[in-house]
Amino acid sequence: MNAKKSDKIATGILYGLSGIIVFILATMILFILFRGLPHISWGFLTNPSSNYAAGGGIGLQLWNSFYLLLITMLISFPISLGAGIYLSEYSKKNILTDIIRTSIEILSSLPSVVVGLFGFLIFVVQIGYGFSIISGALALTVFNLPLMTRNVEESLRAVPWTQREAGLSLGLSRWETVLHVVIPEALPGILTGVILSSGRIFGEAAALIFTAGVSAPKVVWTDWNPFSFNSPIGIYRQAETLAVHIWKVNSEGTVPDGAAVSAGASAVLIIAVLIFNFSARYIGKKIHKKITSA
Repeated sequence: MNAKKSDKIATGILYGLSGIIVFILATMILFILFRGLPHISWGFLTNPSSNYAAGGGIGLQLWNSFYLLLITMLISFPISLGAGIYLSEYSKKNILTDIIRTSIEILSSLPSVVVGLFGFLIFVVQIGYGFSIISGALALTVFNLPLMTRNVEESLRAVPWTQREAGLSLGLSRWETVLHVVIPEALPGILTGVILSSGRIFGEAAALIFTAGVSAPKVVWTDWNPFSFNSPIGIYRQAETLAVHIWKVNSEGTVPDGAAVSAGASAVLIIAVLIFNFSARYIGKKIHKKITSA
């Protein structure tokens, strides 16, 4: 068998395996959307849920998911950005950086259930935040921090070293070079990682069951005190998210139209995650094109 024929066979096998993966993913997405889209309406997206009667919506759960995502990113992004800059631009090869990198690898491989149990023991019980948005956000920060740190580091390392040399040759300090040259060049990759991480956080359930709670108490939409238990932006109230709501509806079975609610909520969740993924690619390309004039 000559080299050209072997190359064609290997290429065909790779295309076949890729096609199988795409087919499985597309089948799953289409199945969820086919079952769920007929149940989605404006009332379904805005009405409160019902635990024992038919006709409930996912309004508060949808709000909780986005608000919890916002709080998590406000906590985790500055930390991961600083850690990524240190590992990429300032750290040297020594035992400390080896420990940091090993810790990042271990944390990124932990199951979300383990992170949830850790958050329950530390944030809910020991610190005393109880089942709340802040407990869930801190647990998701532990869950998300290693992945975002690695993304920031890899995005910064992808910037050619000549860019740094150019900044230093113009009289910029090392920090000014990082701030005004390296980070803007790496911004598309960083932003793409942030959006993809947001999609992962938005669909997380296991860690939030033990930290943010599995109930969605009614809120007073005129109360905008972030420390109030009745406020929609209160960080100390329980907050059942959309993913947790899907798990709860399917596990408890107390809602008469639970199958329809679960199908509709699953479709909304899939659509949101797809929007996160496609927007990451689109925004990343737009910013890269604007920065590089490519």
